[in-house]
Amino acid sequence: MTTTLDNAVTATETITVEKRARRRRGVRVHFTQFKWLYLLLIPGIIYFVLFRYWPMFGAVIAFKDYVPFLGIADSPWVGFRHFEDFFASPDFPRLLANTLILALLSLLIAFPLTIIVALLLNEMRLMVLKRTVQTLIYIPHFLSWTVVASLTYLLFALDIGPLFQLINGMLGTDVNFLADPAWFRPIIVLQDIWKNTGWGTIIFLAALAGVDQAQYEAAIIDGAGRFQRVWHITLPSIMPTVVVMLVLQMGQVLNTGFEQIYLMTNSLNRSVADVFDTYVYFMGITQGSYSYSTAVGLFKAVVGVVLIFGANWLARRFNQTGIF
Repeated sequence: MTTTLDNAVTATETITVEKRARRRRGVRVHFTQFKWLYLLLIPGIIYFVLFRYWPMFGAVIAFKDYVPFLGIADSPWVGFRHFEDFFASPDFPRLLANTLILALLSLLIAFPLTIIVALLLNEMRLMVLKRTVQTLIYIPHFLSWTVVASLTYLLFALDIGPLFQLINGMLGTDVNFLADPAWFRPIIVLQDIWKNTGWGTIIFLAALAGVDQAQYEAAIIDGAGRFQRVWHITLPSIMPTVVVMLVLQMGQVLNTGFEQIYLMTNSLNRSVADVFDTYVYFMGITQGSYSYSTAVGLFKAVVGVVLIFGANWLARRFNQTGIF
C-alpha cells in the first residue's frame, strides 16, 4: 500500500516537473518569437516608470508640511490637515462646481459629437471627399492650446474681432465675449470641439471598419433605410467601444486641462474659470504652498480613479464590455 502511494506521489511530482518545464520552454519560445515587439515596449515602459510612477513618491508631501530645505523625508508629518483645510475652504465649492460643469458640458456635447462625426464620415461613399474632410478635421489636434487661444482672442477681440462684430451685429448687443463670465464656458467647449472632435473619430472609425458588411446587405434586402441601418446595426456594433471610451472619459471628469483654462482666464471671468488644475498651479507655483496644492491634486486623482472603477462597474452591470 505504501509503495503504491509512493509511486503515485512520484508520478504526480514527475508530471508537475514536466508541466513546469513545458511552461518555461513555452515562455522562452514566446519571448523569442516576439522579442522585437517586447523591445519596442521598453521606451514606453521607461517613460511610464520615470514620469508616471516614480513621481508618485512625491505625493507623500500632501500629508506633510513640506519645507524644501528639509526635504521630503525630514519635513514634519501633518496627516490629513491639508485635505481638511481644502474641504473647509470657501474655494472648494466654487472649484468643484466650475470643474464639474465644464466636464459635464464636454461629456454631454463633445463626446457624442465625436461619435456623430464618425458616423457621418463612415456614411460617405466618395473616398476623395472623405479623406479630405478627415484631414481637415484632424489638423486642429496638432495645434497647441497657445495657438488655439491666440486664434480665439483674434476672432473675439473687442471691436475688431470678426466674430465679435458678426455676433453682436446680429444680436444688436455689445458683449465682450472674452471677459464676460457667461461666455467663458461656451467658448471653452467650442475650442474643445474644434480641436479634439476630429482626432477622437479615429477610434470610432476603426471600430466601424470592423462591422460585418453582411449585416448591411441583409438589412438592405429587408428594406431597411440608411438611418435604420445605422440605428440597428452600426450603433450596436460599436457600443463596446463607446462604453470603453466613456469609462475612460469618466476618469478625466476633474481633469479639465490646465493649458486651455489658464490661457483663457482673466481677472473678469475668474469666478467661473477657476478649476482644480489652475488652482493647483496658483497655490503651488505662485504661492509656494507645495503640500496644500499636492493634496488638491491627489484628491482630484483619487476621485478620477473612483469614477473609472464606478463607471466600469456600471458597464458590467448593464452587460457591456468594460476596460477590465
